[in-house]
Amino acid sequence: MDRNLALDFVRATEAAAINSAFWVGKGNENQADHAAVEAMRKAFSVIDMDGTIVIGEGERDEAPMLYIGEKVGSGRGMKLDIAVDPLEGTTITARGDPNAMAVFAAAPAGCLLNAPDTYMDKIAVGPKCVGAVDLDASVEDNLNAVAKKLDKPLDEITVMIMDRDRHRELIEKVRKTGCRIKLIRDGDIAGALAPAIDDSGIDILIGIGGAPEGVIAAVALKCLGGEIQGRLKFRNEEEKARAKKMGMKDINQKLMMDDLVRSNEAMFAATGVTDGTILRGVSFQSHGAKTHSIVMRAKTKTIRFIEAQHHFEHFPEY
Repeated sequence: MDRNLALDFVRATEAAAINSAFWVGKGNENQADHAAVEAMRKAFSVIDMDGTIVIGEGERDEAPMLYIGEKVGSGRGMKLDIAVDPLEGTTITARGDPNAMAVFAAAPAGCLLNAPDTYMDKIAVGPKCVGAVDLDASVEDNLNAVAKKLDKPLDEITVMIMDRDRHRELIEKVRKTGCRIKLIRDGDIAGALAPAIDDSGIDILIGIGGAPEGVIAAVALKCLGGEIQGRLKFRNEEEKARAKKMGMKDINQKLMMDDLVRSNEAMFAATGVTDGTILRGVSFQSHGAKTHSIVMRAKTKTIRFIEAQHHFEHFPEY
């Protein structure tokens, strides 16, 4: 994959972040999401790629833009699988809470898991803990393994978990080990990345979140040298049937990194909408805005943080 595409991908996440940032704290999730989707779709139209959305805003009858199966890009260039979440954290954007991001991931065609819109049980760690955890192991065993790899006592290990009723038992188990917990309302892509980011203060993510977000996080963790494991958690028979239709032979399979992302030729980009664990949010200034982004390549493990100043007279779509 041409490394020069990286900056084009960042421009797409910047556009989505800036447009959705106008809606931070205004209580309108749908409008914030629509603004992000529309801006990202426009940005894609000028990128030289033959892209197909494999993870997006939903099925074609559910989403007018960036739907699963939609072709994006100029049609020239490499055939790519595209996974997007134009606004990861619609609720937290509407509330003005932390960790909302515009997110993009890409890999050569056929290399990203085409995950249905269901839940996924996940465990994610950073580079030092790769190979030490197992989705099927007990909470206690996994946390002890992380503590050993990081050479830290258990009571200094910090676990990120989504604040959901379904995690009550999990939270109690973690607390009994003596580990610290950071609960998040939404944004489990950022949560999965956090253990692999220096100075995030997070050592491991555990729990059930979105399956599409799990695939996107896997691209980022492949770039960061971390690890994520997952297993789909279906809510009904219809979701199981959809997974089989998408080509999944074993819908109960424990999904490893190479099941989620089958190539080192992958890229990830994200721009902060609100301040978070990894990225600062959009800040509006006189006649413009400042953005903070991350862009990564799996092949080289290159990680770039980009701070950009945007002048609105040059961006009429804003």
